Amino acid sequence: MTNPASPLLDLHALRLDDARALLEHDGTELPSPEQGAGPYLQRIIDGLCELSLRDPLTGLANRRHFRAVLSREIEIVARSGNSALLLMLDIDHFKKINDSHGHLAGDRVLQAVARCISGCVRPQDTVARYGGEEFAIVMPDCQAAYGETVAERIRQSVAALDISVSPLLNLQLTTSVGGAFAPVWVRSTADLWIERADTQLYLAKAQGRNQVCIDHQQVISVSAEEKSLLFGSLAAVESAWGELGDNHTPRFS
Repeated sequence: MTNPASPLLDLHALRLDDARALLEHDGTELPSPEQGAGPYLQRIIDGLCELSLRDPLTGLANRRHFRAVLSREIEIVARSGNSALLLMLDIDHFKKINDSHGHLAGDRVLQAVARCISGCVRPQDTVARYGGEEFAIVMPDCQAAYGETVAERIRQSVAALDISVSPLLNLQLTTSVGGAFAPVWVRSTADLWIERADTQLYLAKAQGRNQVCIDHQQVISVSAEEKSLLFGSLAAVESAWGELGDNHTPRFS
């Protein structure tokens, strides 16, 4: 009789060939099935989870992982008051690279820029490919002066690249960088934070590209609905106290 606490796994019945081939192509080392079905299956699950969070071209975090990190950082900032910076970076005139030299050249440019950005930040920072030729960097516990320094370092480092896209062709390029610090002590949203950083990125583009624009705004506006939720109950209490009875007890409906 099989012990229900330790069920037997039939690896052949699970049809893991495609998952194993995908991980091996990515360079993931898998244990031998003979070492145990449990460890083997767990390594495949872990490997697939890791792949689902990574951009296949650049090896950076993908958009899904980026948004999860950003939402988590918002919570940390709201609780601790520590400063955090979001940078959005866009390769200038990237479409011209694809149109003039082909998408393979464009892919090599994206890979080179990804490596360059990763070399400019700290281990605790998250670099992601946000989409197309746009990258995002989440920098927790980041003071204003340091964030500005890193953003400028990234801009200068990318501009200094000499990217080989074919045996006879090297390319130089520039980037525009926009950034926004998270509002402290207030719970913002990922979309609002991204929008503020994107606004600065568009400003950098509009001002001639190849530059850095950062929003230091630390206070976000409060909507009418939020004001109603915040102050509506207080108004009700004040109204009740304004209708004191003879026994000086407020009459609540």
